Amino acid sequence: MLAEQATQLRGAALALAAYGVFATHDVLIKYLGGTYSPFQIVFFSVLFGFPMVTLLLMRDVKEANLRPVYPIWTALRTAASVITGGTAFYAFSVLPLAEVYAILFAAPLLITLMAIPMLGERVGIRRGGAVLVGLCGVLIVLQPGATALTIGHLAALVAAVFGAFGAVIMRKIGQEERSVVLILYPMMANVLVMGALLPFVYQPMPGQDMLALAVIAGFALVGTALLIFAYRLAPAATVAPMQYSQIIWATVYGALFFSEGLEWATAIGSAVIIASGVYIVFREDRGGGSATTPVLQTRSRVASPSVPRVASFLGLWQRSPQPSHATEE
Repeated sequence: MLAEQATQLRGAALALAAYGVFATHDVLIKYLGGTYSPFQIVFFSVLFGFPMVTLLLMRDVKEANLRPVYPIWTALRTAASVITGGTAFYAFSVLPLAEVYAILFAAPLLITLMAIPMLGERVGIRRGGAVLVGLCGVLIVLQPGATALTIGHLAALVAAVFGAFGAVIMRKIGQEERSVVLILYPMMANVLVMGALLPFVYQPMPGQDMLALAVIAGFALVGTALLIFAYRLAPAATVAPMQYSQIIWATVYGALFFSEGLEWATAIGSAVIIASGVYIVFREDRGGGSATTPVLQTRSRVASPSVPRVASFLGLWQRSPQPSHATEE
């Protein structure tokens, strides 16, 4: 028992480290977003990530082609990834970090709602109430009528919606679709779409900014690797809530690098959203009427095109000779 608890603590610590890396990843996005278009940032960060992801994909020894089993769902998920990445990077560029995270934290609530028509999930009064409370938290953050809502706020909301949509699709097809397909298609689509837009927005980049883009790709891979190891050591109900630690990093980084303060509305709204999200996670984990556990099975961080999907790599590790306690998304 003590050994199991120690293992779970290591998993939680690895998850905290992973989300600290992701928060640093977002700081670089915000720094570059002050000068460059989000399309340019997405293009190069994903492009730099290709060699590293390819090395990991060499682990997949399955003899098959790259044609998807579910082409329509794969296309929809790929489109959702492109939309999520562009809008999230724009939101990070123009809004305070903590505010962006608060809005993106609504993704588990949206996943719960979308799972009803897409997965046949049944949501009872308790989880339904948690979703409503969480959405009220989003309204507290946005303060409609009290403050001017900007394109940045809309972009963050779009990122949360399409990030949740892509996560539910992943839950729907992830067990039958090849991990390589689930990883490569969104990355390739981001490169092609953002590359097509690049001539219209391109700004020449000095060496240090190009290096920052390579570091973004590196942080994405490191954060993903840490999450993979976290999920191999601890159950999803332990690892998933660690994502909310990003609000702490956002507050610290925002104050240190961008002179951002934590607004009372963002603090209160974030607390409401986080409480709702954590409640939904524990209800799913304890069998609270959830047949598909869509939130628990969403292991990847929403809204990062340069971040490979955690569940897809978990699938590769599962098919390897090493033992694993994780389940594929």
